Amino acid sequence: MSEREPQPIRRIVTGHDAQGTAKVLIDESATNIKNSRPGQYSTLIWCTEGAPASMPLGEDAEDMGARKLGTYPPEKGTRFMIAEYPPGNHPRRHRTETIDYIVVLSGSIEMELDAGETVTMGPGEVMVQRGTYHAWRNRGPEVCRMVFVLVDAEPLSLGDPVRRGEGMAEEAVHPSR
Repeated sequence: MSEREPQPIRRIVTGHDAQGTAKVLIDESATNIKNSRPGQYSTLIWCTEGAPASMPLGEDAEDMGARKLGTYPPEKGTRFMIAEYPPGNHPRRHRTETIDYIVVLSGSIEMELDAGETVTMGPGEVMVQRGTYHAWRNRGPEVCRMVFVLVDAEPLSLGDPVRRGEGMAEEAVHPSR
C-alpha cells in the first residue's frame, strides 16, 4: 500500500500595501507540511507570538462559549465561532484590530477588499485576515458555513475600525428542541 500524499490547502493572507490599502498578500497552497506518521500530515497555516490563555482545572470552570461578546475577542484573547451566510446576504464592510483565521466548511463566499479586489473561497480553503477592511458576500445557491478564530492584535491606527465593545447586531439564536 503506497502512502497517500497530503491534500493541498489553499491559504489566503490579507494585509496592507505601503499606503494602507487592504489587499491579498498571499494566495497559494500552504507549504509548511510535516509528516509524522505514514499518511498523516499537519500543515502550519499561521502563528503569532503571544498569549498565554488561561485553562483553569476543575469541572466548574467558566463556560467561555457562553460569554456575551461583541465583534472583538476579549482583550489579548481569542474568539472562536462558526458563522453562516445565506445566499444573497447583505454584506457589511468593516475592519477589526484582529488577526482572523477563517476556514470555509461548506458553500462558497466572496470577500471584497479595498479598491474592489475580491477573492472567492470554497470548502476547505483557509484565510488569514490581518486587520483589513472587507465584506462577505454569498453569491452561491447554498448557505456558506465558516469557522472564524479572531485573535486580539495591536492596533494598526488605520481608517475607522469597529471599536472594541461595539458589535454588529447579533442576536442569540437557539434551535427549537
